[in-house]
Amino acid sequence: MSSSAASTPARLGGAAAVKNDFLSGLTVALALVPEAVAFAFVAGVEPLVGLYAAFMVGLITAVMGGRPGMISGATGALAVVMVALVADHGVEYLFITVVLMGFLQLIAGWLKLGKFIRMVPHPVMLGFVNGLAIVIFLAQLNQFGTAGEPGWLAGTALAGSIIDVAWLQGSAMTSLLLLVAATMAIIYLLPRLTKAVPSSLAAIVAVSLAVIYLGIDTRVVGDVASIKGSLPSFSVPKVPYNFETLTIIFPYALVLAAIGLIESLLTLRLIDEVTETRGRGNRECRAQGLANIATGFFGGMGGCAMIGQSMININSGGRGRLSGITAALCLLAFILFASPLIEQIPVAALIGVMFVVVIGTFEWSSFRIIGKIPRSDALVIVLVSAVTVATDLAVAVVVGVIVSALVFAWEHAKHIRIESREDHKGSTVYAVTGPLFFGSVTSFSQAFNPAQDNDDVVIDFARSRVADHSGLEAIDALADRYVAAGKTLHLVHLSDECRRLLKRAGGMVEVNVIEDPKYFVAEDSLG
Repeated sequence: MSSSAASTPARLGGAAAVKNDFLSGLTVALALVPEAVAFAFVAGVEPLVGLYAAFMVGLITAVMGGRPGMISGATGALAVVMVALVADHGVEYLFITVVLMGFLQLIAGWLKLGKFIRMVPHPVMLGFVNGLAIVIFLAQLNQFGTAGEPGWLAGTALAGSIIDVAWLQGSAMTSLLLLVAATMAIIYLLPRLTKAVPSSLAAIVAVSLAVIYLGIDTRVVGDVASIKGSLPSFSVPKVPYNFETLTIIFPYALVLAAIGLIESLLTLRLIDEVTETRGRGNRECRAQGLANIATGFFGGMGGCAMIGQSMININSGGRGRLSGITAALCLLAFILFASPLIEQIPVAALIGVMFVVVIGTFEWSSFRIIGKIPRSDALVIVLVSAVTVATDLAVAVVVGVIVSALVFAWEHAKHIRIESREDHKGSTVYAVTGPLFFGSVTSFSQAFNPAQDNDDVVIDFARSRVADHSGLEAIDALADRYVAAGKTLHLVHLSDECRRLLKRAGGMVEVNVIEDPKYFVAEDSLG
């Protein structure tokens, strides 16, 4: 076979990837419009401020970020923090706050703080995902109501909450529900016929054409706000540059930077697990920082990773940087040239897309495992979900990590259990149970006695997990002790990433593709 013929599959794969990235990016751009507008309203700024943020942050993070396929833009978690600043001091103070927010995120990236997201416990991740799915669902409810009218919970303690909606009546509600259902049906059923076009994009186009040509009376994007605008222009925020201004903006910038990084890094980790690839957390921190600095100088409200849009992108086949770049550039094209067309898209179609995202994002297995896992883990899942819905993501994650740390300290007291035996081959076998990290390395190292062990030694990590660089160094140091004692050491049931990161003991790891666990290590060299 010639080299040309051999390369054909690769070219086809590349062409398919480009097509998937482009079409998924277009789908994301369509769904970004109403969200960016809605978050701008939440923050108390003009719609274009939210759209510019979605374009600038989305483009820069797509090009420079640590997670291809992840979508960034204006988010509700940031908007709810911004609203008080805008109300008290004006939009120019928001712009300079976003710039400072970006610098703080850059510092976090330079200090390599992104690695610590790898150490967020799994129950916290489950709670974060479930809570965010609920938040995305609840955010759509306003579209089923009439703005400016008292909701169905008026006069109760829940009056004015996100679920206090003045529900549409009669044909308006019927039309909306039918269009939402039609959108979801197309998304679920079309892949059974063809996967040539992302089902979400096909659903948006099909429902839009049906509304236009059948004359269905329903709310469209143009009813929410006009998206027509010009290119964003550079402008230095018009604020006094003195210590008083710093005292005003720094607390907001610090909170915004923390929320932005936590949401971005947790979304990165979620996509890592979905795609079984690895993003670079520290690089993402720096990209988010640069994006927000630029956005502040170009009249945007700032942003971070968007889990809903990221999942739309991943589910539509977007995996590369081209998907995020396409989404950002298409959004800009909508603002400059295609606003009349985009404003005709029914809001119902976008609601349907987001409902599908909610169904796909929520970890339904949580209900199945809740009675089988330790009560402490179940408590963390429920607690993080509830706090995410009630407050915001940053608070929820901090609460979840603190509770998990307290539970871990209580149950394990930073100890690791190691049992030894002699197998039928005359080898000394050590079975390690519990996490190997900076708090347990001392106990781990003291549990071995190379001088008294048999000539052949096996250390089994099937019931353990190496969490950080300290754990890797402890294994390397132990390997040196056994080599110095003239013993043969075998390390089994370590993850592939551990094997690659071990400097001296890497060659002692025995690989079993079927049985070896898969997990990531918090290590600077990998982001």
